[in-house]
Amino acid sequence: MSIAELQVCAVEAADVTGGVCVVRCIGGVARSGQVFAAGGLRTRLRGIERYGRTVGSFDAGHVARVHLTGPVVALLARGQVLTYVPPDGHALAELEDWLATGPPLLEEPHPEHLRWQATFSMQDERLPEEVRLRWARVALTALDRLGRPEEQPYVRRYLLQRFGPGGDGDPDRDPVALCRDVLARFELTPDQAAAQARVWRDLPRPDIVRLRRIKNLIPCTEPARPYLAETDPLAAAVDAWTAVRPGLP
Repeated sequence: MSIAELQVCAVEAADVTGGVCVVRCIGGVARSGQVFAAGGLRTRLRGIERYGRTVGSFDAGHVARVHLTGPVVALLARGQVLTYVPPDGHALAELEDWLATGPPLLEEPHPEHLRWQATFSMQDERLPEEVRLRWARVALTALDRLGRPEEQPYVRRYLLQRFGPGGDGDPDRDPVALCRDVLARFELTPDQAAAQARVWRDLPRPDIVRLRRIKNLIPCTEPARPYLAETDPLAAAVDAWTAVRPGLP
């Protein structure tokens, strides 16, 4: 069963007791009385209005005006996703266990929704650092399940920027590992990329997309570069790609 997800379209009113939002259901079925998570905070869906009348539920693809409880409503922003929390939870620890070993959950989150929730939570400065780091690992695992490991360097870049290298040997915050991973994804040398960039308008579309992908990934090495030894060949390789980037399409 798909887990219920609500995306905020607008916050119409909010105070310490709750508020009213216009939301779109982007997964599952949202029902009055359900509890939803916004990062580490919770809110209860206490009423649903559609076309001027009260309804008990609405499903994916539809928009509704909803009444939510709690001060968290005042913190919501357009585009934010609220994830249904089943009666037995789906605490961070449960999600970690599920991703690691696959025990069944009452309702399993779609990896894309899980990635969004985990990414939002790792950036939530109201949460303790250790909790944010755990959410980051959930985001990385979700990207694996989505078959999009090429997006993992962006998460690891964020971790290095915000928290620095992991002193406990955390591979997700290893500057050397991040740079090696990024450069290993490039199928060209810096000289080859620079040569193609000079005539990029004449290239086939796949080659242009490849150059743009390289351009987008190069900045992932920026927070890692200060931690590389100047005599390390990896540092020279990162610098070479950084110099090429401005000329890429």
